[in-house]
Amino acid sequence: MRIILISVTNDTIRFSYDVSQATTNISNSNVIKDNELSFSENYIKENERIIALFIKELCRENNIYRITIDDNDLAIFLFNLFKKNTYITAICIKENSNLSYNLYEKIIENSNINYIEAHSIPPFIVELLDKKGIRSESRSEVLYPSHFMQSNNLTNYSKIFYKMNVHITDEFTEEDQDDFLAFCNINKYLKTIHLDVYNKSDLETIIEILIKSKIKNIQILIYDNIRELKTIEYLKKLNKKIKKNKLHISLVYSKDYLKENIFAQIVVNTLKICGLIVIILIIGVISYVGISNYTSLNEVTKIQEKVKTTIEKTKDEDLEQIKEDHVIKNTYISSLFSINPDVIGWLKVNNTNVDYPVVQAEDNDYYLKHNLDKEDDKNGWIFMDYRNSLYNMDANTIIYGHNMYYSGVMFGTLTKAYRKDWYSNPDNLVISFNTIYETMNYQIFSIYKTPVTKDYLKTYFADDNEFNEFVKMIKSRSIKNFEIEVKPGDKILTLSTCTGDNERLVIHAKLIA
Repeated sequence: MRIILISVTNDTIRFSYDVSQATTNISNSNVIKDNELSFSENYIKENERIIALFIKELCRENNIYRITIDDNDLAIFLFNLFKKNTYITAICIKENSNLSYNLYEKIIENSNINYIEAHSIPPFIVELLDKKGIRSESRSEVLYPSHFMQSNNLTNYSKIFYKMNVHITDEFTEEDQDDFLAFCNINKYLKTIHLDVYNKSDLETIIEILIKSKIKNIQILIYDNIRELKTIEYLKKLNKKIKKNKLHISLVYSKDYLKENIFAQIVVNTLKICGLIVIILIIGVISYVGISNYTSLNEVTKIQEKVKTTIEKTKDEDLEQIKEDHVIKNTYISSLFSINPDVIGWLKVNNTNVDYPVVQAEDNDYYLKHNLDKEDDKNGWIFMDYRNSLYNMDANTIIYGHNMYYSGVMFGTLTKAYRKDWYSNPDNLVISFNTIYETMNYQIFSIYKTPVTKDYLKTYFADDNEFNEFVKMIKSRSIKNFEIEVKPGDKILTLSTCTGDNERLVIHAKLIA
């Protein structure tokens, strides 16, 4: 807390900061010693009326008409004490700097003051004081206006009042800021501010003063050939922020800069055009994929509807109950021979879209590119390995299908099995695979992803040891130990689909019923 010292000498009262007591907690001192009295700033704020009366009485008793104050800021702080003091007619500011415009505004509030002395007084303030009938005197021989005032030739009141454009060529000093604030308080015609050099702090100060002075419809032009994206983005955000105050910032690039950077601009524009083309292509691809997926889903749905209708319309007596000396148990599957004689079974995986008839061809390529109707189709169909026997289930029966991820058809939703919330549900771990001859359920014991390999695609094992090694290998890859015992003689069902060009998702299950 600062202490203000009041001292009386002849016809003058002097106000200054008491450095020797700056740290002393004096809140209400009223002891005069050697014509000096100290008050804290807080005490003066809280007891302004009392102090003002005290000073007025001091002036009356000692025939004081003059006050001396050490600096501009202190004078502004104390000036309310002299507003109604008819004894004080002269003021002297000791600070070796320009008389500030803020202090000028305080001075003219006291109609009794007719003289002001300062180290230096800007010409326009001299003019303003003169109009108010206040004589001003500068202690310095030459007036030194701020760089802002000097560079814009603001030497008198009328030039400040009517100025439409100002230039700021150097970094703003405190003196420049004070004079710019004074300029804004006087001027009525300003339209454009030209900044030769970009300085974030100066720009923010200028905007702050414009807003404080309630000046609007101002264009701020920056001529600094700014190229940093971070700065440009900041200026864009600042523009949005000050829009409500009707202020606008624009960047002005020099002709030389534009000439030097025209090739770069052409490259940028070319990149923008290329980017636009890429965006259009991406949108086109997405649209194509979307339409393609929609079409795929529709085609598969139509086939499934036909399958359903065929099963419902076909009666058991219309079907051959024996095929190749084997009794057909699941006639709903054999009813589909009318659609495709390659149908051998039906696969269902809980909480996925996998619920399809299964086919088998003479190789593992045909149904990668053909659907159940044997039509060309990128979706393919769900098919059993051509090496597997339909009549006597092999040690490892393998079923393949495309991972049509976006449309969700074929094995497109089988990737759900890799999620904990899926494989943690016991109902999802039992796969239903029925052939025309058998109804079967399989218990999942291994789920994993693997780089493309054929080591899990064995259908035949030479002995129990080879089978055990196979089971050990596929269990070791699993994302979870399902604690299902698999021993020689057990039948395994393997589902295989791609998850990328070089990776496969594999599920192994053991026949349980």
